[in-house]
Amino acid sequence: MLFGRLITAMCTPFTKENRIDWGKVEECIDRLIDTGSDAIVVAGTTAESPTLTHEEKLELFRFAKQKADGRAKIIAGTGSNNTEQTILLTKEAEEIGVDGVMLVAPYYNKPSQEGLYQHFKTVAEATRLPVMLYNVPGRTSVNMTADTMARLAQLENVVAIKEASGDLNQISQLVMQVPEDVAVYSGDDSLTLPILAVGGAGIVSVASHLVGREMKQMIEAFFAGNHALALSLHQKLLPVFNGLFMTSSPVPLKYAMSLQGWCEPNVRLPLVEMDEQEKAQAESWLKVLKTN
Repeated sequence: MLFGRLITAMCTPFTKENRIDWGKVEECIDRLIDTGSDAIVVAGTTAESPTLTHEEKLELFRFAKQKADGRAKIIAGTGSNNTEQTILLTKEAEEIGVDGVMLVAPYYNKPSQEGLYQHFKTVAEATRLPVMLYNVPGRTSVNMTADTMARLAQLENVVAIKEASGDLNQISQLVMQVPEDVAVYSGDDSLTLPILAVGGAGIVSVASHLVGREMKQMIEAFFAGNHALALSLHQKLLPVFNGLFMTSSPVPLKYAMSLQGWCEPNVRLPLVEMDEQEKAQAESWLKVLKTN
């Protein structure tokens, strides 16, 4: 597997003035690698990609590739709902030297299954980089079917799929249909263990910012056949998995990280920080972090 088992969709730390905090970005990269991330997605949804400028994305790609220095794969989030712009950013990411790209399903346009296929095929054929497809209908309002994803998996450089439909039946069908060398990853932390059980390869995670070691342990326990330990870790971490999506991601993540001194809690509009009521509600799952 090219990208390993634990991939983190990294957030973008901002200063209080909402500029990228490069010192905190570097610390975050080091922390993720030290706690078990095999690969890092840069400028994905968790990074607040809709509010990052084109140049900021390129700078993040360059910075992450340099700072990771071969210790983890760097996957650039280059997907959008504009095929030509996706190709442009993907080619620029390739020139920078990233290890792969993640392409989200086109949002808002609501393309047909054939439109989805042609979009991804056109982008994949425009690059030599390994490609991870990303299906997340809750954010894009369009679901790629297992048949469409399996069809795309026949393309030479499509090596992975991040599946965040939440539909275990669809994910099971997908795992059965794709070639053995195409890795299917959970796109939801809470479904990591169930998806491993139906043949998934790992997780593209948000929670690994906070509980990376425990998540890596859970994955390794599962593949070692210690399913009781894997289940125990899943149950322990479930409040964190759910809590991180109690409101729009990455708002809860940045709040939790701010309590550790790892970044400011601020996010760019149209996202807003958690209010006092939400912070009070978060206390229950934040307690789990204090016991680790």
